[in-house]
Amino acid sequence: MLRGDRGALTLSYVIVMPVFLLSLMVIVQAAVWYMARETALAAARQGADAARTAQQPPGRGAQVAVAFARSAAPGFLLAPAASAAGSSASTVMIRVTGRVPSLVPGMVIRVSEVVTAPVERFTADPAATSGPDRRSAGSARAVPSGARSARAVPSDG
Repeated sequence: MLRGDRGALTLSYVIVMPVFLLSLMVIVQAAVWYMARETALAAARQGADAARTAQQPPGRGAQVAVAFARSAAPGFLLAPAASAAGSSASTVMIRVTGRVPSLVPGMVIRVSEVVTAPVERFTADPAATSGPDRRSAGSARAVPSGARSARAVPSDG
Protein backbone atom coordinates (compact mmCIF):
# COMPACT_ATOMS: atom_id res chain seq x y z
CA MET A 1 0.00 0.00 0.00
CA LEU A 2 1.29 3.44 -0.84
CA ARG A 3 1.60 6.03 1.88
CA GLY A 4 -0.80 8.38 0.03
CA ASP A 5 -3.59 5.75 -0.07
CA ARG A 6 -4.02 5.57 3.69
CA GLY A 7 -7.67 6.20 4.66
CA ALA A 8 -9.00 5.91 1.11
CA LEU A 9 -11.14 2.89 1.98
CA THR A 10 -12.63 4.68 4.98
CA LEU A 11 -13.34 7.74 2.85
CA SER A 12 -15.14 5.62 0.25
CA TYR A 13 -17.32 4.09 2.98
CA VAL A 14 -18.15 7.55 4.28
CA ILE A 15 -19.42 8.49 0.82
CA VAL A 16 -20.97 5.21 -0.34
CA MET A 17 -22.78 4.03 2.82
CA PRO A 18 -25.02 7.10 3.29
CA VAL A 19 -26.00 6.99 -0.38
CA PHE A 20 -26.75 3.28 -0.10
CA LEU A 21 -28.81 3.73 3.08
CA LEU A 22 -30.70 6.68 1.62
CA SER A 23 -31.52 4.62 -1.48
CA LEU A 24 -32.76 1.80 0.73
CA MET A 25 -34.96 4.21 2.73
CA VAL A 26 -36.45 5.64 -0.49
CA ILE A 27 -37.32 2.13 -1.71
CA VAL A 28 -38.96 1.20 1.60
CA GLN A 29 -40.85 4.52 1.76
CA ALA A 30 -42.14 3.98 -1.79
CA ALA A 31 -43.35 0.50 -0.84
CA VAL A 32 -45.15 1.83 2.25
CA TRP A 33 -46.74 4.62 0.17
CA TYR A 34 -47.91 2.09 -2.44
CA MET A 35 -49.41 -0.16 0.24
CA ALA A 36 -51.26 2.80 1.81
CA ARG A 37 -52.55 3.88 -1.60
CA GLU A 38 -53.80 0.38 -2.43
CA THR A 39 -55.46 0.13 0.99
CA ALA A 40 -57.27 3.43 0.42
CA LEU A 41 -58.40 2.29 -3.04
CA ALA A 42 -59.66 -1.07 -1.75
CA ALA A 43 -61.49 0.67 1.10
CA ALA A 44 -63.14 3.09 -1.34
CA ARG A 45 -64.25 0.15 -3.50
CA GLN A 46 -65.70 -1.63 -0.46
CA GLY A 47 -67.54 1.53 0.54
CA ALA A 48 -68.90 2.09 -2.96
CA ASP A 49 -70.09 -1.53 -3.17
CA ALA A 50 -71.90 -1.16 0.15
CA ALA A 51 -73.43 2.22 -0.72
CA ARG A 52 -74.62 1.33 -4.22
CA THR A 53 -76.92 -1.51 -3.19
CA ALA A 54 -80.58 -0.63 -3.02
CA GLN A 55 -81.97 1.32 -0.06
CA GLN A 56 -78.83 1.81 2.03
CA PRO A 57 -78.94 4.45 4.78
CA PRO A 58 -76.98 7.65 4.10
CA GLY A 59 -73.34 7.41 5.10
CA ARG A 60 -73.25 3.61 5.02
CA GLY A 61 -70.60 3.52 2.30
CA ALA A 62 -68.26 5.84 4.20
CA GLN A 63 -68.66 3.77 7.38
CA VAL A 64 -67.83 0.55 5.55
CA ALA A 65 -64.83 2.17 3.85
CA VAL A 66 -63.33 3.38 7.14
CA ALA A 67 -63.92 0.01 8.83
CA PHE A 68 -62.24 -1.78 5.92
CA ALA A 69 -59.28 0.63 5.88
CA ARG A 70 -58.68 0.10 9.59
CA SER A 71 -58.83 -3.69 9.38
CA ALA A 72 -57.28 -4.47 5.98
CA ALA A 73 -53.75 -3.15 6.47
CA PRO A 74 -53.32 -1.72 9.94
CA GLY A 75 -50.27 0.49 10.17
CA PHE A 76 -50.08 1.33 6.46
CA LEU A 77 -52.92 3.88 6.29
CA LEU A 78 -52.97 6.15 9.34
CA ALA A 79 -56.09 8.10 10.37
CA PRO A 80 -58.33 6.85 7.55
CA ALA A 81 -61.38 8.97 6.76
CA ALA A 82 -64.09 8.53 4.16
CA SER A 83 -66.64 10.81 2.58
CA ALA A 84 -69.61 10.28 0.29
CA ALA A 85 -69.66 13.92 -0.84
CA GLY A 86 -70.43 14.19 -4.53
CA SER A 87 -72.86 11.26 -4.57
CA SER A 88 -76.22 11.64 -6.30
CA ALA A 89 -79.40 9.61 -6.63
CA SER A 90 -77.87 7.62 -9.51
CA THR A 91 -74.17 7.65 -8.62
CA VAL A 92 -72.18 6.87 -5.49
CA MET A 93 -68.80 8.53 -4.95
CA ILE A 94 -66.64 7.42 -2.02
CA ARG A 95 -63.37 9.23 -1.21
CA VAL A 96 -60.94 7.66 1.27
CA THR A 97 -58.05 9.72 2.63
CA GLY A 98 -55.30 9.04 5.13
CA ARG A 99 -51.66 9.53 6.01
CA VAL A 100 -48.75 7.32 5.05
CA PRO A 101 -46.29 6.31 7.78
CA SER A 102 -43.06 8.21 7.15
CA LEU A 103 -39.51 7.03 7.66
CA VAL A 104 -38.39 10.66 7.76
CA PRO A 105 -39.55 12.42 10.94
CA GLY A 106 -41.71 15.45 10.20
CA MET A 107 -42.46 14.47 6.60
CA VAL A 108 -46.22 14.16 6.01
CA ILE A 109 -47.43 12.10 3.04
CA ARG A 110 -51.16 11.92 2.32
CA VAL A 111 -53.09 9.61 0.03
CA SER A 112 -56.58 10.04 -1.36
CA GLU A 113 -58.50 7.63 -3.57
CA VAL A 114 -61.95 8.06 -5.13
CA VAL A 115 -64.31 5.39 -6.47
CA THR A 116 -67.46 6.25 -8.39
CA ALA A 117 -70.15 3.65 -9.15
CA PRO A 118 -73.77 3.63 -10.33
CA VAL A 119 -76.52 2.95 -7.80
CA GLU A 120 -78.37 -0.31 -8.38
CA ARG A 121 -81.86 0.36 -9.65
CA PHE A 122 -84.17 -2.46 -10.64
CA THR A 123 -87.25 -2.35 -12.86
CA ALA A 124 -89.69 -4.97 -14.13
CA ASP A 125 -88.74 -6.65 -17.41
CA PRO A 126 -91.66 -6.25 -19.84
CA ALA A 127 -90.53 -9.35 -21.78
CA ALA A 128 -91.18 -11.50 -18.71
CA THR A 129 -94.96 -10.89 -18.76
CA SER A 130 -95.62 -10.83 -22.50
CA GLY A 131 -94.27 -12.31 -25.68
CA PRO A 132 -93.89 -15.79 -27.15
CA ASP A 133 -92.07 -17.26 -24.14
CA ARG A 134 -94.76 -16.10 -21.71
CA ARG A 135 -94.25 -17.37 -18.21
CA SER A 136 -96.93 -17.96 -15.64
CA ALA A 137 -98.88 -14.92 -14.46
CA GLY A 138 -97.16 -12.82 -11.84
CA SER A 139 -93.63 -13.91 -12.76
CA ALA A 140 -92.25 -10.50 -13.67
CA ARG A 141 -88.52 -10.46 -13.05
CA ALA A 142 -86.69 -7.57 -11.46
CA VAL A 143 -83.89 -6.56 -13.82
CA PRO A 144 -81.93 -3.38 -14.14
CA SER A 145 -83.32 -0.70 -16.40
CA GLY A 146 -82.03 -1.09 -19.93
CA ALA A 147 -81.11 -4.76 -19.47
CA ARG A 148 -82.79 -7.73 -21.14
CA SER A 149 -81.69 -10.51 -18.81
CA ALA A 150 -82.66 -11.74 -15.39
CA ARG A 151 -79.22 -11.05 -13.93
CA ALA A 152 -79.09 -8.36 -11.25
CA VAL A 153 -76.57 -5.88 -12.62
CA PRO A 154 -76.59 -2.10 -12.03
CA SER A 155 -77.91 0.29 -14.62
CA ASP A 156 -75.82 3.11 -16.02
CA GLY A 157 -78.42 5.74 -15.58
